[in-house]
Amino acid sequence: MTSISHHFVLAAGGTGGHLTPAFALAHALERRGHHVALITDERGAAIPGKPDFLTTHVLPAGRFGKNPLGWFKGIRAVLKGRAMAKRLYASFQPGAVVGFGGYPALPALLAAKSAGVPTVIHEQNAVLGRVNRLLSGRVDAIATSYPDVERLANKLAAKVHLVGNPVRPGVLSLRDEPFPAFTEEGLFRVLVTGGSQGASVLSDIVPDGLSMLAPALRSRLQVTQQCRPEDLEAVRKRYAEHDIPAELGTYFEDMAARLADAHLFIGRAGASTIAELTAVGRPAILVPLPIATDDHQAANTREVVKAGGARSIRQTKFTGKELAKQINAMAQHPETLATAAHAAWNCGRPKAADDLADLVESFGGAGIQDVIRVGSLKPAQTVRQGTAAGSNANKDQPQ
Repeated sequence: MTSISHHFVLAAGGTGGHLTPAFALAHALERRGHHVALITDERGAAIPGKPDFLTTHVLPAGRFGKNPLGWFKGIRAVLKGRAMAKRLYASFQPGAVVGFGGYPALPALLAAKSAGVPTVIHEQNAVLGRVNRLLSGRVDAIATSYPDVERLANKLAAKVHLVGNPVRPGVLSLRDEPFPAFTEEGLFRVLVTGGSQGASVLSDIVPDGLSMLAPALRSRLQVTQQCRPEDLEAVRKRYAEHDIPAELGTYFEDMAARLADAHLFIGRAGASTIAELTAVGRPAILVPLPIATDDHQAANTREVVKAGGARSIRQTKFTGKELAKQINAMAQHPETLATAAHAAWNCGRPKAADDLADLVESFGGAGIQDVIRVGSLKPAQTVRQGTAAGSNANKDQPQ
């Protein structure tokens, strides 16, 4: 831990996908003795899980949709937010400002550049997001979660650092736990979620798909499924008709514990979801959100699917029959599912928060020896050798 204390500002949109890694970095920096503040919007200020020590500032953040008529209002909001951020920096004097995407990050990072404050952006997805894309040429460093990131210009390669996507400490603590025993006689525990708001397509398809499994698997099913409130009763009725034990809810506070017990995950392919699945080592059947910007959820699946840790089904082809086919292939033999779990685990980057903190500290002038300076890595390398991409290539997941 460094003995030099600095101030850092994190800027993120008000969704879990942007804020979860920001909170993880905040914890890492706070443990090292730094002071950390957050810039976000009203949604972000109210989101659960925000660290108690993290002072939050709400700035106006303009949105830029497809209709050019609304751009003037968006530009005016950005300029107002930029001015507010500059006043904050004048008193806070941050060593660096770190953006995690989302519109609130835009005025915060523009203000930092104007004030001469070093800037870093972190991209959670395998496609560079709109705000990060706009700022990528201006910032001092770009931290990525995947070895290959679409919409990231080759000319920026000198300042790209692969760190991974930081996950919640409660989930990361499960990494050294063994994959839950899966035998030919034991329970087959399946976890189904569609993100913070559920996904109706999962409610429509999954119960029927599970009912089509091979009898040896179906008879051992124990399902936990997150649903939208409006879907809850219909899904409960379907599972009852199929005589499949299922615990349903609109929100589970103990999601980390449920992930720990699961043999198979079925759900969307958001960046935080993929990061947690690979951190813990859980095989998955992923159904990318078809309307995701730049189809980034489909891109998020490529690394873990190629490794053999997951299977991806496009929503247009996501039927009960196809779901049953894929599950039968993955779980028909205990060793097949365990092998997929190991492949997913090998894709994890458990030191993402610390590696990102090292990168951020390098701009704050921290007195440590192992931080990596901007421009010292090639795009496919890690921030610290042996701690991120490729660091698990020859390691064994706990058995």
